[in-house]
Amino acid sequence: MGLKSYKPYTPSRRHMVLSDFADITKTSPERKLVKGKKSNAGRNSAGRISVRHKGGGHKRRYRTIDFKREKFGIPAKVATIEYDPNRSARIALLHYADGEKRYIVAPVGLLVGSTIMSGPDAEPSVGNALPLSSIPVGTSVHNIEMVAGRGAQMVRSAGTSAQLMSREEEFAHIKMPSGEIRLIRTNCLATIGRVGNVDHNNIVMGKAGRKRWLGVRPTVRGVAMNPVDHPMGGGEGRTSGGGHPQSPWGLLAKGKRTRDKHKATNKYIVERRKK
Repeated sequence: MGLKSYKPYTPSRRHMVLSDFADITKTSPERKLVKGKKSNAGRNSAGRISVRHKGGGHKRRYRTIDFKREKFGIPAKVATIEYDPNRSARIALLHYADGEKRYIVAPVGLLVGSTIMSGPDAEPSVGNALPLSSIPVGTSVHNIEMVAGRGAQMVRSAGTSAQLMSREEEFAHIKMPSGEIRLIRTNCLATIGRVGNVDHNNIVMGKAGRKRWLGVRPTVRGVAMNPVDHPMGGGEGRTSGGGHPQSPWGLLAKGKRTRDKHKATNKYIVERRKK
């Protein structure tokens, strides 16, 4: 993937940097792997806003991604690399030897025509999914399961990868993109390589309207609100309130650890990302 900039013929074009989409080989998705997606604008089942700053945006169709990779021992050929509006990474369409088609998250270096496989007997090469027990120590991985058979839940966004640090009995030490070292059971699957679309973090939208196309609404500062709306609101004239920065619900921001001390999975965190 590459990036392209624009001539500054308008103020919004001056700093705009977008993907050139050179890695995309097909513009329309596989029809059988697509379903409708309803926009909820950040509302939950009760109709209340549970995620702020969401709403509007272009209508999307959801591409069904195979995060489980349970077709062990069956080779698959990469047919296309496609854009997915629902995630930052690219997706790859696989044609399995038995005739089935599935989408996966496309890693760096996966090309059209490549053959990949999943299972404990697969080679530890880019795009192959193996149990952590079968992956060489020091390998970069992504699409990591937290519970065996549930499907990949970690390290799925563009340009990210984790590293297999070591193995001890039934657990593997995984260094996450954040720097956190976490214990994952060795029977969990992970995919070899780094997630593609590495330049995603270098994209500059250029204008507010492009964020609105993506369904992102404006963020209002807490200090600009009234006291009834935010703990940091109010005051005569412009003021930062004098209090510690916090969320609208009073949760301290900028440094305070917010993870529950009594969470059952705390025992799987060997080293925090914040030292």
